Amino acid sequence: MSVHALILLVSIAVLIFLLYREIFHPAASFTIVVSFLVVVGILTPHEALSGFSNEQIALIALLLVVSSIIKNFRITGYIFSKLMDEKLSYRQFLFRLMGTVSFFSAFLNNTPIVAALIPYVYDWGKKKGIAPSKLLIPLSYAAILGGTVTLIGTSTNLVVNGLVVSAGLKPFKIFDFSYVGIPAVFAGMGYMLIWGHKLLPERKDAVSAFLEKKKEYLVETIVPSGSNIIGKTVEEAKLRNLKGLFLVEIIREKERITPVSPKDVIKENDVLIFAGETEKIIELVNGEAGFKLPPVCSFGDDKVELVEALIPQNSSLIGKKVKATNFRGRFDAAIVAVHRNGERLKGKIGDIVLKPGDLLLILAGKSFWDRVSDSDDIYVISKVKEIINIDQKKALPVLVGFLLAILLSALKIVPLFESLLLLISIFVIFKIASYSQIKKSFDLNIIIIAALSIAIGKAMVNTGLANAIANTLVPVSIPFGITAALLFVYLTTNVLTEFITNLAAASITFPIALSVAQKLSVDPKAFILAVAFAASASFLTPIGYQTNLLVYGPGNYRFKDFFKVGLPLSLIYMFVTIAVLKLMFL
Repeated sequence: MSVHALILLVSIAVLIFLLYREIFHPAASFTIVVSFLVVVGILTPHEALSGFSNEQIALIALLLVVSSIIKNFRITGYIFSKLMDEKLSYRQFLFRLMGTVSFFSAFLNNTPIVAALIPYVYDWGKKKGIAPSKLLIPLSYAAILGGTVTLIGTSTNLVVNGLVVSAGLKPFKIFDFSYVGIPAVFAGMGYMLIWGHKLLPERKDAVSAFLEKKKEYLVETIVPSGSNIIGKTVEEAKLRNLKGLFLVEIIREKERITPVSPKDVIKENDVLIFAGETEKIIELVNGEAGFKLPPVCSFGDDKVELVEALIPQNSSLIGKKVKATNFRGRFDAAIVAVHRNGERLKGKIGDIVLKPGDLLLILAGKSFWDRVSDSDDIYVISKVKEIINIDQKKALPVLVGFLLAILLSALKIVPLFESLLLLISIFVIFKIASYSQIKKSFDLNIIIIAALSIAIGKAMVNTGLANAIANTLVPVSIPFGITAALLFVYLTTNVLTEFITNLAAASITFPIALSVAQKLSVDPKAFILAVAFAASASFLTPIGYQTNLLVYGPGNYRFKDFFKVGLPLSLIYMFVTIAVLKLMFL
């Protein structure tokens, strides 16, 4: 193994570490590692940036725009609300839920689909007395399964196709993934309907569950001058045994009192940090003690709603302190409490650094709904916004136009890139979508990660690292047959994708898969598709795929819940994938 190959191997290990520990944003981690590879001469500047000119990466950007426009018209929510009858049984609902979501996810970005449907699933479960924890993992899994059915269903497939083009091979067509993807969807749905739903936990929803379920909101209050509890002990102020609330700590100037003793005396301007139920938090602020919310949480408008919202993985709020988000200015709302699953938060609300998957308790003003509908920085999950009167004059052409673009591509009449570019231009010309809306739809983080993933793949070829790994693998797998090599590639990719981004997992294992196929003198399509499907099949952890992270907090799940429900599904999915690929190509 050459010096450059060893340097690259260490660099990939560093990248995996950075992504797993979330030390930087994933896009930043990729940028750091690729920049280093350029400096040491493993990549040329042209090779490092070549992914940005790759048509498949540009296609990701166009699909994000179209998905965002469809989301703004609430088309998926409208259709879903019509399909989900209250008279359905639990398993009938699961069948319709997973079938509908899988279908939409085959053509649209599945993350906003899941985010848009969480309130509807919540609402249906509440009316039927079924816990969200029995519904939200199936929602996420259906989105993952559906995303693998077509080339455009997930950015992973498009990045893999970009790597295919970069390697000089013939690109995949839009439905080349369907031969494996469709059987996998049916297998996954069958598992959830027959057995998987029995493994789902039954826990209280996000609003009513609190301390004993490790489902804590954190809220900060201030003891103002004139409060009737000043000078009293915690016990005398009746703050010791609050129903549904727990006094976590007292902050007095630079002093931090935790744990709080019943004999601790309350003083003016003390900051009291509570954790517990959302309704009790509001009662506390409006109670006799006269607590006030700090400036970062206060809200002047009397006509406010209490809503829960989620921080998605690519939100611009990630990494910022609450007080630095300008939340009120952006959303006409104030964050009054934060919940982070499985972790007891400490300190002032304004000083909390937001992370992906955080649940926010928000006081929403009059213009909140209009502002949040145009943003991907937070997803509201606890209320169903009324969408019955959608603008059909605009919504219908958007949906028909997108389906027509896919049909023209499938029939090889107009390439998908050109048809989507034309479709977006028509949206602008006829004022179906504004230029500012389109500009906001570009998720630069995903584009950077996707483009630099191709650079990582190129580096593995340049240094011979992929070839070296293949030379080690092939002699070991030959006694067990080609299927063993295919299984190794799948498992390696799948393990990586559970702990780092799926795009990173695909970019690391793609060159290895290609080298293995070449050395075994077999059709590389089987190995390439194994990488694509394994990279998307993240069922074991809440951090491996964005949709899992979206339902993690709202469903009040624990880390082990995904492993318990997802392990059998992962094995079934792997068996179906390997069996179909072997039947078709080997």
